[in-house]
Amino acid sequence: MRARSLIAVGVACAIASTSCGVPESGSTDSLVLADAYELGGYNPVAGYGAAGEAKVYDGLLRLTSSTGAPGFAPALATALPAAEGDATVWTVPLRPGVRFSDGSAFDAADVVATYRAILDPASASEVRSSFAMIERVEAVDPLSVRFTLRHPYAAFGTKLLIGIVPSEAVATPGPATESPLNTAPIGTGPYRLTVLEPTRAVFEANESYWGGAPSVKRLTVLSVPDDNTRAQRMAAGELDGTSLPPLLAAATSGGRMSLQTNTSADWRGVSMPEGDPVAGDSAVRLALNYAVDRQGMIDNILGGYGRPAYTPFADVYGESYDPTAFFGFDRARAEQILDGARWLAGSDGVRVKDGVRARFTVMYNSTDTLRRDLALAFASDARRVGIEVDLAALSWDRIEPRVAQAGILLGGGSEPYDPDTQAYNTLHSPPPDPSTGSPYDNASRHADPTIDAQLELARRSTDPAVRAAAYRDVQRRYAQAPSHVFLVHLDHTYVVKDSSWTMSGPVLEPHAHGVTWGPWWSLQTWTR
Repeated sequence: MRARSLIAVGVACAIASTSCGVPESGSTDSLVLADAYELGGYNPVAGYGAAGEAKVYDGLLRLTSSTGAPGFAPALATALPAAEGDATVWTVPLRPGVRFSDGSAFDAADVVATYRAILDPASASEVRSSFAMIERVEAVDPLSVRFTLRHPYAAFGTKLLIGIVPSEAVATPGPATESPLNTAPIGTGPYRLTVLEPTRAVFEANESYWGGAPSVKRLTVLSVPDDNTRAQRMAAGELDGTSLPPLLAAATSGGRMSLQTNTSADWRGVSMPEGDPVAGDSAVRLALNYAVDRQGMIDNILGGYGRPAYTPFADVYGESYDPTAFFGFDRARAEQILDGARWLAGSDGVRVKDGVRARFTVMYNSTDTLRRDLALAFASDARRVGIEVDLAALSWDRIEPRVAQAGILLGGGSEPYDPDTQAYNTLHSPPPDPSTGSPYDNASRHADPTIDAQLELARRSTDPAVRAAAYRDVQRRYAQAPSHVFLVHLDHTYVVKDSSWTMSGPVLEPHAHGVTWGPWWSLQTWTR
């Protein structure tokens, strides 16, 4: 193993512990942005930057700008990988002359070590299950890597976006969330982390970046969880940009501040747990899909910045999208479905069946005003057809243990760059071992062998026509017996201080966005 200086880790930690004043926004070569998320957790092995958005890391591939589903371009690879034989073997040529932020050289050993660490059960990586198709990864020589898959996987390019770390940084097995990389990342990316405090992180341009030194020299990200506080600080001129819910973004923009929107395949919807006697009833699920006024939610909560969602699939998927798989807003039909299933209205209007009152709980994250408003609208629509929904505003650590017992106002679409990564984990039957994936995968815990078979066919086929037909079949089957109540696909909204920077075009955004995305997703390419 090559010697690699570990002094850089200690230096970065020492720098991160210092305290500096927040720079003023509006500097000619720096930006100050406010995000709703906590800072830290900058370890790809733990799942950071899986969609390719990390500023301190590069993946083997990167996304390319597009108004629809994006394409892929080489990053640490020198060319797009080509499948061999039955598409279970992929060889990736690597870029020479690249160095990590600690000054050490990048080569195939680092790629191998990164992927092996993700797959190692000792890492307890939250994204491990999404890389489970990889059987082994090995260095062919110092500048090429071979991936051998357990089965053909047409969406393999989506698994080459995650950042690469030095092999020495993952040499000792252990939980990824406890790695020094979370607070002192070492990557090959266009920026380096130089300061990390509980509410402030500073990223400085990597002047020796293989892709050319960025023109934006400093990025300061502030953690400001409260939506209204971010809006106030933006209006006061403290920030160059932030992400805000649509109505608040529209109210905050104006003057020298512009509202910018990016299309996403990010959805919001309600899980309907199979084990609940009400939410798990197929008639209740189907009826509520007709009872919710999706367009009303878009108009009144999203300010028009969104589209109805009936399944996880959005129209950006072209031939894989089936526009006939939808639920029209029809309260009368919802009531007929419930009547036919013997859910009959009681004296107070709430339905009852065999002594069971039509009542269940939906949880939502207490700091997310958009989820709160959607949950309120969902509960109101449900009550109009005789279903009583109790809302619980909780933190995520209190929601997670109750995933299988109560509904959740969920968001999804973490890797929206292929129909497989958009829909598989949400609609496929839960794995036998729940620890192999996220507890929020298929939070309804519903199993449909027909949907499973079509999802498996689509992910293993390399024929685009076969894949598209299978995904259309999934949507049609789902529309007959839905397991969730999907509500909306969001347009992500940002408020940006006007400047002379020339930005790159938009990209289809994933669920977890914030200021890592928006106009700043390709910050390293900005010019004046």
